[in-house]
Amino acid sequence: MSISKLISQEFSRNIGLVSETDQEKLLKARVAVAGAGGVGGIHLLTLARMGVGNFNIADLDDFERANISRQFGAFQSTVGRHKAQVMAEIVREINPEADLRIFPQGVTNENVEEFLADCQVYVDGIDFFEFEIRRLLFNTARAMGIYAVTAAPLGFGATLQVFSPTGMSFDDYFGISTGMTYEEKIASFAAGLAPQAFHAGYLDSTRIDIEKRKGPAVAPACTLCASLVTTEVVKIITGKGKLRPVPRYLQFDMRLQKWKKGYTLFGGKNPLHRLRSKAALKFFTKGTGG
Repeated sequence: MSISKLISQEFSRNIGLVSETDQEKLLKARVAVAGAGGVGGIHLLTLARMGVGNFNIADLDDFERANISRQFGAFQSTVGRHKAQVMAEIVREINPEADLRIFPQGVTNENVEEFLADCQVYVDGIDFFEFEIRRLLFNTARAMGIYAVTAAPLGFGATLQVFSPTGMSFDDYFGISTGMTYEEKIASFAAGLAPQAFHAGYLDSTRIDIEKRKGPAVAPACTLCASLVTTEVVKIITGKGKLRPVPRYLQFDMRLQKWKKGYTLFGGKNPLHRLRSKAALKFFTKGTGG
């Protein structure tokens, strides 16, 4: 099937909000998505329905029953199946012409450049607690001249951060430095993701376990993340619409009907960020001997 037929049929309803020329750019583009679960899976499907035509997909896990509440490839019929393979099948159901490169072993130090090769954007769908691989991906994307986008599902809301390859780096925005412990890195990451902790008032903190690397997440928040990420990816690929890279951020909370378009001056060096990081570290380590 030609690109012109895809535009005139499968993606015809996109036209009017994007031009045919921009839809062609999307169909020719390649996006890397690491993680095919709660946010990564819905990122893939939303991007595919927007007409992004080619993906590099990485995940090393199989679907479990606990994933069904929020992961968009998780069904009774897919429990036990590999996440990246399942999501690839669904993307092909949307666009049979999609070119998909699957990384079933996940992203490693050895394959990170191969995973990001030929891509215009990296989309972060990795579990919140998997910090070092996330850091590797963002820093490698920057070195390769690739935009990176992340949106975190927090409570009934989401955050959005866009990283330009010529703007503030991942380490600088989140205040990451050599010698920090894992807990300190996670705390600083959390503080940078959500400078306005809207969800803290209704979050049951006893359900967060940093040792087991688990915490609450709901489907509406994941869906909101995908809407935010896909819109930014479209802007990056088409060159239409204003980008607001870090240290700027967006936060939404649908339950509280609150939102914030903010700017963290100096990123991780901002005194307020450091205070928030200390508070987050205390929150994450309480009851763990930290």
